[in-house]
Amino acid sequence: MYQPPAFREDRLDVLHGLMRAHPLAMLVTAGEGGLMANLIPFLIDPAGAEKGLLRAHLARANNQLAALRAGSEAMVLFQGPNAYVTPNWYATKAETHKVVPTWNYATVHAWGTPRILESTDWLRQQVGELTDESEKAQAHAWSVDDAPEPFVAAQMKGIVGLEIPIARIEGKWKVSQNRPAADREGVIEGLGQSGHPMGELVAERYRETSE
Repeated sequence: MYQPPAFREDRLDVLHGLMRAHPLAMLVTAGEGGLMANLIPFLIDPAGAEKGLLRAHLARANNQLAALRAGSEAMVLFQGPNAYVTPNWYATKAETHKVVPTWNYATVHAWGTPRILESTDWLRQQVGELTDESEKAQAHAWSVDDAPEPFVAAQMKGIVGLEIPIARIEGKWKVSQNRPAADREGVIEGLGQSGHPMGELVAERYRETSE
């Protein structure tokens, strides 16, 4: 990943936080069929490996499974908030007009060697934990236990488990850190008018560098 120093993020808790908040990630492999990518929701277990352990499941019919079984390194891309930034928000525009548009974003890339798991107990726990995590914002959370057990058992036969111990991880928070203070304040105000979550990320980094 291209990581100018101003945008680099190395704090493991921050990286895991984005992965937890944005669990639907792009799983990328390179096998005999070439490059393949699929969107899959992941859980992050911070204690499962030195840099964290990714857990997921995918359809048994998914043709990416062959590349995963081969044991070659896989890459998982987590995308956080992103937003277009107009030069109209910059105080610098009124002073020099030497400004251009850009795009703010936060992202985490993780690499590791995949392991395929077929244990029914592992799959049942994985599906249950992923469901519980995804349902916690609901007023009346749905549980896997709400479905008939024979139906759940039948569904389990169509999936396989996936674990990826993270061997390498990189983060990039491109949130206007390279702009003067007045420009950053303008970006925070501009994004804040629409309630965009990127506005809070810009404000958060602004506070960190101002302390």
